[in-house]
Amino acid sequence: MKTLFNNYLNTFKGLSKEVWWLALITLINRAGTMVIPFLSIYLTEDLNLSLEKVAWVMTCFGLGSVIGTWLGGKLTDTIGFYKVMVVSLFFTGILFIAVQFLKTFESFCLGIFLLMVVADTFRPAMFVAMSTYSKPKNKTRSVTLIRLAINLGFSAGPAVGGLIISGIGYSGLFWVDGLTCIAATLLLIKVLNPKKAIVQDEIKIENPESAYKNKSFIIFFFAMLVFAVIFFQYFSAMPLYYKDVHLLNTVEIGLLLGANGFFIFLFEMPLISWLEKTKYNKVSLVLFGAFLTGLSFIVLNITAWSGILIIGMFLMTVGEMIAFPFSNSYVMDLAKKGNQGEYMAMYIMSFSIASVFGFNAGLQIVSGIGFNSTWLVMTALAGICILLLFVLKLYMKKKINSNELKPSYNSH
Repeated sequence: MKTLFNNYLNTFKGLSKEVWWLALITLINRAGTMVIPFLSIYLTEDLNLSLEKVAWVMTCFGLGSVIGTWLGGKLTDTIGFYKVMVVSLFFTGILFIAVQFLKTFESFCLGIFLLMVVADTFRPAMFVAMSTYSKPKNKTRSVTLIRLAINLGFSAGPAVGGLIISGIGYSGLFWVDGLTCIAATLLLIKVLNPKKAIVQDEIKIENPESAYKNKSFIIFFFAMLVFAVIFFQYFSAMPLYYKDVHLLNTVEIGLLLGANGFFIFLFEMPLISWLEKTKYNKVSLVLFGAFLTGLSFIVLNITAWSGILIIGMFLMTVGEMIAFPFSNSYVMDLAKKGNQGEYMAMYIMSFSIASVFGFNAGLQIVSGIGFNSTWLVMTALAGICILLLFVLKLYMKKKINSNELKPSYNSH
């Protein structure tokens, strides 16, 4: 047991202190956004909005995320990641506190839209900062550490949020969310002074290649967009499937979904550390992660036995653990030839765009053709994702071969 624990700790070795600080700031920030899981309940109970209006609020939420991510990428390339992170975190805190005072449908739509625009400018800037402070060989593990912080934040946030609501109500939730963001800002200013921080990977780009013109990246972007739509079903349609088809209660559903975050916390870093040492490239590993995620849906149609839900969750979790870190790391490699903020923003936008229609589309399909047929649709989408990644592999191979065949000239 001691050897196993030491091996686990060794997987974290070699990461820069700045990456550790970024992980802590991300943990505080993500734990602080505890209002998000309770947003639909708050809107129906406290503001008495209909489900149709709640759907429009969530659409504004998703659109704000898309625009914020794009804007964050542009600003990061223009003024640098540090300024973007500080301004985004601070004003996100202010807006969280302010949103609680918006009581009409129209004002709340506008408020949540502005909140997400400001909040999600942080994400591309944070990933560029992480890339800058990581040695090239440690980038995938650095991504994994940040994901670990995000998962811990998302696990702790709702639990603490529930206690705050029962104790002092929803207003306390908005205040705590706002103050934690401001606290994360102060910590960022104190520990991550860019003038004193040690830059691990200085990237100087003479003629940056736009993400919009990079064929490899465009193929990859659409593959991840499809993957995100599939992945989001585990947080929209799947809980209803657990409740309505397998008759699980809320505690059982919570345990099953919570197992996902707990499993990631325990095993993602050792798994990524091991996979980095294998012969497989990053696109191949993302492809395998997409395959496992697709498989997690199709196994649900094999049997009515409720134990299959655990197998499905296990397959999805392992697929997620492989696909996300290596997809992020692959984009960071591509970004070395272009504007880093633009690349990271486009990567994150694939998930933001998927969130705008992915949640709604899954539920609409379930309503129209039922759960079992929906899982077949999701498996087919996983097949499209795999096909796109396979096309990307062929394109990369062709590009490498064409570069090798080009004649080289020596200048005298």
